[in-house]
Amino acid sequence: MDNFTFYSPTYFAFGKDNENEAGKYVKRFGGTKVLIHYGGGSAVKSGLLDRVKKSLENEGISFEELGGVKPNPRSGLVYKGIELCKKEGIDFVLAIGGGSVIDSSKAIAAGSLYDGDFWDFYSGKRRIEKALPIGTILTIAAAGSEGSPDSVITKEEGMLKRGSSSDALRPKFSILNPALTCTLPPYQTAAGITDIMAHLHERYLTNTKDVEVTDRLIEGLLLTMIHEGPRVIEDPNNYDARANIMWAGMLAHNNAVGVGRSQDWNSHNIEHELSALYDCAHGAGLAVTMPAVFRYVYKHDVTRFAKLATRVWGIQMDFENPERTALEGIDALENFLKRIGMPTSFAELGAKEEDIPKLVDVLCYGNGRGGSIRGFVELGVEDCKKIYKMMVK
Repeated sequence: MDNFTFYSPTYFAFGKDNENEAGKYVKRFGGTKVLIHYGGGSAVKSGLLDRVKKSLENEGISFEELGGVKPNPRSGLVYKGIELCKKEGIDFVLAIGGGSVIDSSKAIAAGSLYDGDFWDFYSGKRRIEKALPIGTILTIAAAGSEGSPDSVITKEEGMLKRGSSSDALRPKFSILNPALTCTLPPYQTAAGITDIMAHLHERYLTNTKDVEVTDRLIEGLLLTMIHEGPRVIEDPNNYDARANIMWAGMLAHNNAVGVGRSQDWNSHNIEHELSALYDCAHGAGLAVTMPAVFRYVYKHDVTRFAKLATRVWGIQMDFENPERTALEGIDALENFLKRIGMPTSFAELGAKEEDIPKLVDVLCYGNGRGGSIRGFVELGVEDCKKIYKMMVK
């Protein structure tokens, strides 16, 4: 196990109706003038936005509103939010939505205390040292941004999808009410499940030895997703299944299961180019990307993939041919994702084979990258081309 530090200060309020207490939590963490940031019409139509505004008014907290966040959140709205925060003297950002809204809120929170272009943080030019305090009210279990230090934004100029990470971006509080996710369409629910499973796989694929504690934690969370995923697809109103998925999503990405070990993130990097160019759901893109990446790199550590196959998917270990076990595990993952309604090919994402050179160029050279991406295995231009082509079925 490697040396590590771990800081996770977020206060979690989990369960039904906690969104009605949002004002109290904002006041508890020092907010006096709030930017309420949200996405499309669901927060409005469901009455959630009105309930949150009422809770702020009850505590005497003033607020401004900025809606319109889209999946794969865009830089244009971030710039608007930063301008609004500076103009109105905002001292707290409250996100109502899923990972896209929370990531956009984090970018606004960081950019509001910075004199330069917030994209400096996402292009690697600057590190985020400070940000406005953030609270979240989660409406989809997926990205884990409600407990993480991470944020991913798409820059409209060039459609570059890049991330930034800082402990300053960890929310002060997060309200997690599984009932708020019950109205999600099955496809969005499945995409969220896939994203959670991707976060777990990205940490499981490690070159660090003797990390049994976090191995077992990851395996347990994956088993939870395998159990609860089909249950919630079959019955969208299954509160207990949604509760387990929501808490698993937070644990998968606040890095509690990733400490002390190297991590991968190549599947995410490769997928980011797909969702940036085609605007597909991030989880759907990961469903296509992960099996292809895993089949390409599994020989780097056959034992690790075979262990995942036996411990998580219940596949019998073939000691004479562990590669067979490893590949059966990858097949099991792909079949599970297909079972919950996720795509498995380029065509289903609307992706085009002729775009592969463009995807690879931005992936390997964008934001100053030197022709490769690094993780469990370092992947160069030709490797990435082959992986994208593996997705074309």
